Amino acid sequence: NSGGINGKKITLIPQDSKGDQAEAANATQKLISQDNVSAIIGAVLSSETLAAAPIANDAGIPMISSSATAPGVPDVGPFIFRNCIADQVQAAQLAEYAVKELNLDKFAVLYTKNDYGEALKDTFVETLKSLDKEPLVVESYVDGDNDFSAQITKIAAQKPQAIYVGGYYTEAAKIAQQAKQKGLEVIFLGGDGFYSPKLLELGGDAVEGVIFTAGFYDKDPDENVQKFVAAYKAKFNEDPDMFAAQAYDAAMILIEAIKKAGTTDPAAIQAELAKTKDFPGITGKTSFTENGDAVKDILILKVENGAFKRIR
Repeated sequence: NSGGINGKKITLIPQDSKGDQAEAANATQKLISQDNVSAIIGAVLSSETLAAAPIANDAGIPMISSSATAPGVPDVGPFIFRNCIADQVQAAQLAEYAVKELNLDKFAVLYTKNDYGEALKDTFVETLKSLDKEPLVVESYVDGDNDFSAQITKIAAQKPQAIYVGGYYTEAAKIAQQAKQKGLEVIFLGGDGFYSPKLLELGGDAVEGVIFTAGFYDKDPDENVQKFVAAYKAKFNEDPDMFAAQAYDAAMILIEAIKKAGTTDPAAIQAELAKTKDFPGITGKTSFTENGDAVKDILILKVENGAFKRIR
């Protein structure tokens, strides 16, 4: 509601990629050839973004994903950007934090079999090894699974102090609950896929003490953050999660680039996006590397008394 750009109205054309690679590719094709868009925000998942990005890049249409964190997304080409932190960066930082700050020694890893889960698992394990720690056991699951008893039984036999879950909040909450039912006392660690009020709703007291990396914290006292949280709540009747915050910042980064370009020409927009430096968003300051990857600070949050608290 900034009244448009340079006297022109912003038109949003939504397309649902349904978390599917083929749907994402088709949606991208449609936006470019039929809707003649100047830029694209999306996709959400890494796998669908990797399917869509080459199409946008070949067509010379800037594309910014606010949540595709897998390796390789910005490497697709000069028109592809992201304003979220890569999986490798967050997994490495949490592994270091767990070993150096929490003084943990014995780890198990449980990850979901997709681009996101595998990138988190690989980097977490590599970082542990670089710190002279070997994971005691590495197990996998598939998104949508409800029963984790086989994996939890294998993990429990190794007596870890902590379990790093490379996955999203729905399964993480179930894993924590089932571990608790089995009497397994561990610290749960995770990535930004944990960051949603749903983790608390679904996990209850089983997720108390969970520690995870995040790119946004809705209780940040910063005035702009609180304005965004209030406006989001008023409109959608719920707290914004990280996906909402990063998508908002992606739109604002793009709008700023269009304003600076003074035109809707995609090449001019790409050139301005590439120059983005310390953009003051609600997820902190964002800059882009030479290949369009995000440079930002990573937060570490913890569940305390049924609420998220920032610990770093």
